[in-house]
Amino acid sequence: MSERTASYDTPVPTRWVGPIRLSGNAASGEIDVPLATYESPLWPSVGRGAKVSRLVEGGISATLIDARMARSSLFVAPDAAVAHSADQVLHERQEQLSATVEATSRFARLLDLHTEIVGNLLFVRFALSTGDASGHNMVTKAAEALMETILSWDLGLEYGSISGNYCTDKKPSAVNGDLGRGRRVVADILIPHEVVAKTLRTTAKQVVDLVVRKNLVGGTVAGSLRSANAHYANMLLAMYLATGQDAANIVEGSQGITFAEEREEGLYFSCSLPHLIVGTVGNGKNLPAVEEALRRLGCREERADGENANRLAAIIAATVLCGELSLLAAQTNPGELMAAHVAMERRTAKGDA
Repeated sequence: MSERTASYDTPVPTRWVGPIRLSGNAASGEIDVPLATYESPLWPSVGRGAKVSRLVEGGISATLIDARMARSSLFVAPDAAVAHSADQVLHERQEQLSATVEATSRFARLLDLHTEIVGNLLFVRFALSTGDASGHNMVTKAAEALMETILSWDLGLEYGSISGNYCTDKKPSAVNGDLGRGRRVVADILIPHEVVAKTLRTTAKQVVDLVVRKNLVGGTVAGSLRSANAHYANMLLAMYLATGQDAANIVEGSQGITFAEEREEGLYFSCSLPHLIVGTVGNGKNLPAVEEALRRLGCREERADGENANRLAAIIAATVLCGELSLLAAQTNPGELMAAHVAMERRTAKGDA
């Protein structure tokens, strides 16, 4: 085998951080999380957020709101009138389309379909439940069957593409936030003022001001798309690599909004992640390190279809909150962020990490 075709493992430093105290409708308890990253300061940063969670009754509440995977297919009509007529038929025959989906997998179920007509082009976005799988291949297989069924109805349509980019997969978009793709989770916490002062070395007002000025205003100035956060991608990539996810999905996964309020009781802090694309079965999940990580996370238990992946999504959302909270707190203090990076990375360079 030549060097060009040789297969080998690329090691990524991984540490377990926590535990994170977590509650909610998909996961609860105190849970350590694996972070695979070359950015070593991420470990203590998420660790500080995890410490905050343990100082609050109930810790971080992670609320799973929705779970679905989408694939959009493209049909070509002679003109807009034919596309519109076909669109109406698709909605009228949704039960038949549901039966087509169910014949492709024992887990796939058609939840909804949305359409867009542009000129003579008909985009059909199929949304499916996919059990514990992230569902990329499952929805593509279903979409192939759906296209075959629809084309057999002689509605004046021709095949355009199995994927028409109205999904949208591994690209920033507005549609995923609007219609959902993956797990939609909101993680939030109410932190007493004394914990904010002692553990985060800041105040609720300073954090709220920074969230507004940096994330909301700064993100708007930058032209961020349905996104206002400091660094969701850091925690997502570290968790995705450690748990065998398709890491390219951090593109849309990192589109989320951080929101904070100063309240009489303390700092309310939340991270909304509308499209966490994760699974606990499928490609990459059979690797020994991934299998062990999912087992330790409690995502290898006997549960109803989809509940292990829902649990993983909730844990990841809580991890994102830990890292987001810690970084923003650090940025309220001049010099703290750089000092932490220098100190941690020097220790790593000396082999202490």
